[in-house]
Amino acid sequence: MATAVQKITLSSSRDIPYNKLVLSQSNVRRVKAGVSIEELAEDIARRTLLQSLNVRPVLDAEGAETGMFEIPAGGRRYRALELLVKQKRLAKTAPVPCVVRDAATTILAEDDSLAENIQRAPLHPLDQFRAFLALREKGQSEEDIAAAFFTSVNVVKQRLRLTAVSPALLDIYADDGMSLEQLMAFTVSADHGRQEQVWQAISGSWQKEPYQIRRMLTEKTVRASDRRAVFIGLDAYEAAGGVVLRDLFQSDDGGWLEDVALLDRLVAEKLKAEADTIAAEGWKWIEVAIDFPYGHTRDLRELDGVSADLTAEEQATIEALEAEYAKLEAEHDGADELPDEVDQRLGEIETALGAFNDRPVIYQPADIARAGVLVGIDAEGKLLVDRGYVRPEDEVPVTEPEQGRGGEPDAAALDGAEPSAPIIQRAVITIGGQVAESEDEDDDAVKPLPDRLLTELTAERTLALRDKLAISPSVAFQSVLHKFCLDVFCRYFSYGTAMEISLRSASFPVQAQGLKDTPAAKAIDARHKTWEERLPKDKADLWDWLTGLTGDEQAMLFAHCASFGINALYEKGDRYGGGTTAHAVEQRIADADRIAQAVDLDMVVSGWRPTVENYLGRVPKRRILEAVREGAGERAAQLIDHLKKGDMAKEAERLLAESGWLPEPLRMADADQAAPVDAAESVGDDEALPEFLAGDDEETPADQADEPHMIAAE
Repeated sequence: MATAVQKITLSSSRDIPYNKLVLSQSNVRRVKAGVSIEELAEDIARRTLLQSLNVRPVLDAEGAETGMFEIPAGGRRYRALELLVKQKRLAKTAPVPCVVRDAATTILAEDDSLAENIQRAPLHPLDQFRAFLALREKGQSEEDIAAAFFTSVNVVKQRLRLTAVSPALLDIYADDGMSLEQLMAFTVSADHGRQEQVWQAISGSWQKEPYQIRRMLTEKTVRASDRRAVFIGLDAYEAAGGVVLRDLFQSDDGGWLEDVALLDRLVAEKLKAEADTIAAEGWKWIEVAIDFPYGHTRDLRELDGVSADLTAEEQATIEALEAEYAKLEAEHDGADELPDEVDQRLGEIETALGAFNDRPVIYQPADIARAGVLVGIDAEGKLLVDRGYVRPEDEVPVTEPEQGRGGEPDAAALDGAEPSAPIIQRAVITIGGQVAESEDEDDDAVKPLPDRLLTELTAERTLALRDKLAISPSVAFQSVLHKFCLDVFCRYFSYGTAMEISLRSASFPVQAQGLKDTPAAKAIDARHKTWEERLPKDKADLWDWLTGLTGDEQAMLFAHCASFGINALYEKGDRYGGGTTAHAVEQRIADADRIAQAVDLDMVVSGWRPTVENYLGRVPKRRILEAVREGAGERAAQLIDHLKKGDMAKEAERLLAESGWLPEPLRMADADQAAPVDAAESVGDDEALPEFLAGDDEETPADQADEPHMIAAE
């Protein structure tokens, strides 16, 4: 006969007045955690009590019930009710739903308290995200949801964003197939197909870091900090239908612009509109580019314009600002730290005064008619308008410049004359090397000396001048400095000088994008502009101006000019002797190393860092691994040695960012660093490569440079 199953009898429930309840000392919860009592009280006030209290009768010494009940499970709810009573929002006799345990039970009160906290299963995060989504779909705003659950609106937005990930990936997350951090990384893109494609690419590899997921999802986008995006503005881009990808879970510098073609079109249209406006000024040409290369004005002559005069009102404003600045400085002279409001005001005054220095420059109409303007975008994303450059072919045609005093070319003949003004010169007929005398000349007139005699006399003067200059070091220094200044600042006036020392400045026909925005380029340009503003406008006054400089000033100017003569460029030698030989290049690099040691050159301090664009993406994988091994260690190299070349280069850039590693051409000649892989190794020699690298293409074809790189499975 089957044994009857004993039926379970549940504890009864009833409403007990609040003033008949007391906390039990058997409650195992001692540490405060989770939602605060204040927040729980507000939640109970909003939606009333969702869970009953677990209580037991309080017995007297003889074991009889006293009418009071203790609470071993539900202490936090009781404290929240207690707070509501103190706030007079709940009556002391208000009935409280309770589950009443039999006083005769053999289960300890501590057992009940522990079981209530341990046996409840926490809500899966995905269920919480979907519950938030259901609330929003039923009409609650993000602000209402945040207020109801005592969290921030941003947290609500983050959780709602997680529900927008591909359902397939959400299922994987629900089955613990990916981490929450990985799921968060997928939210930067709303393209479910692309999300699933990226997960498929990395799911078979151990390398599934969130930063890698974000990078793969945004590899065909443009950062909001890009100069083009700053120039256009996110509002204009979005108004034109562009989509901005944003990361709600970490700083994204404004996000990523997804439609690069749209961005480029908007940039081109805005630059064209700016150029059309400038064209109305009458310039002969306007050159527009997003980014001009370093040295792009080398072959152009810059016009000397005149800054517009200040109005009386502007002059009065400047004087008032300067007086206020001086007063604030005097009032806080000697203070260790300026008050915030004073420091802010001083900055505002400096900005206002600086604006007066950017007054428009006025050019002569004749100069405008043969000169042009460069229009682009600077490194900060602001419009760059550089007016007043004359191309060599637009110069006033002159067969020979008229000579001014001291044999210098007359500046007016080169720059100040009207384009249509003819240069009148006397014809000189030469026969057999001698000047032919005209038959109608007056024998009593003073005739010019013959050219041959002039040459003979000045040859003697040249030797005497050389001898005298050789024992006058200060004058010799100033003579060379004078010529250097003409070569560097006034190339179109640098001929016709007695000092036939020339400073040749090497150009950079091959250069990486952004060379003009490097710290060194900016420092050189700023220093050059400072000296240029100090130099006299009339080049005939240059010598006297140099004489008036102090010795230190002359030395600094000399060093600045001499620096333009440095050429540490590598170039392929001409084996047939038609150009620079390989030996000459080798000697040049060795000489550059000596100068670099003398000035203690450090390319890391100068701001150079290895990136995909400037090195890592342009060398074989073997060199990438060698660089990481030298700069970040063997372990770091092992972390990326299985990747495709494109991904390996990007990871190497991150690993080497602050390592101070430099490729061999940028190191000091005697630097104590391991030598890179032999440059003579063949890039495409698969036999020399490890097995896991042999199958990868070492060079990325130009037409595939922008294709996404998927990480290979182990």
